[in-house]
Amino acid sequence: MEHLQRILIFGNGGTGKTWLAREIGDILRRPAIHLDDLRWASGQYGVARDNQLVFDEVVEAGKAESWLMEGVYGWLANAVLHRVTSLIWIDLPEEDCVANIIARGIQGGGSEEDFQELIKWVREYRKRENSSTSYAGHEKLFEACAGSKVLLKSRSEVINHAEIIRAIAA
Repeated sequence: MEHLQRILIFGNGGTGKTWLAREIGDILRRPAIHLDDLRWASGQYGVARDNQLVFDEVVEAGKAESWLMEGVYGWLANAVLHRVTSLIWIDLPEEDCVANIIARGIQGGGSEEDFQELIKWVREYRKRENSSTSYAGHEKLFEACAGSKVLLKSRSEVINHAEIIRAIAA
């Protein structure tokens, strides 16, 4: 189970990163670190915290013997990539991601306008350039990881991966 010591889950918005992190966290009895919770000011939708402060917090969390992180931010994932023992990239079709976002609805005090912007942003995953939150940025992150890694391309693969980890941890 050594490869499950430090797990990083990343992908586009709406892929199920948070769901998978919660499932794995329950299995391993480990809390998940949600990079969104570090990135954004608590209770203030869309207000980003200081980049250096957030980066430093991720670096500090990454020093722990074991952890589980999830998020879309490649620039934050890079802060701990050298410590990752298991990398999980969830790469679902954008239409699946958008459907998930619509199903979960507006969150965290966002407005309808914010919600529509999020949907547009998720749809542009493969088109965004020079972004650590894009497909290209995530692909670089995946390629750079020297540890165990898996690419999940469908909702059923995401669910099955949680079951595989459950079986390994049993």
